[in-house]
Amino acid sequence: MTTEMLLNYALLVFLVVIGLTIARLRHLFPVAMLTGLYSLVCASLLTLLNAPDVALTEAAVGAGVTTVLFLATFGLTRAREKPVEPQRQIIGLIVTLVTGAALFYATLDMPPFGAADTPVQQSPLRERYLVAEQKEIDVPNTVTAVLGSYRGYDTLGETTVILTAGVGVLLLLGRSRRRRPRPGDSPRRGNS
Repeated sequence: MTTEMLLNYALLVFLVVIGLTIARLRHLFPVAMLTGLYSLVCASLLTLLNAPDVALTEAAVGAGVTTVLFLATFGLTRAREKPVEPQRQIIGLIVTLVTGAALFYATLDMPPFGAADTPVQQSPLRERYLVAEQKEIDVPNTVTAVLGSYRGYDTLGETTVILTAGVGVLLLLGRSRRRRPRPGDSPRRGNS
């Protein structure tokens, strides 16, 4: 087993440990910090898999924006999660197991990994993207090459949508912090 595979497995085990820890915690501040750490570990794993575009998005959105939104939300909520009734925990567990079983069942219909007779392997664009891309762009990961060059404007548009959504959420959170008028304050003059 190569060093890279060992590192991949170590990061996957670390992700499982972080996920189980998040599920057990009731204080929200450590949960927010651990979700940011989870995103950073995911970004590291994606970097090892030669997908720097996805890793950068994960780091920016998962570790950056989401953590900031969690911390901003703490000003509007409690610092500790309310206890959940045991009946509701069982319902949540059943919903999670049914969803997981449905997702697993959906994967049974997929062709074997790497099979040569799949529709993707038979497509005429396969040669264009897998062979010509190496000569034209020389990026080791084909997905990164396609998103960064062939579909660069589309990727820029998606990034703009994410930025706009983040700014919108921050503006909505900022509205609740505006100062409310106190009795005795003079009313503002505005255009009536």
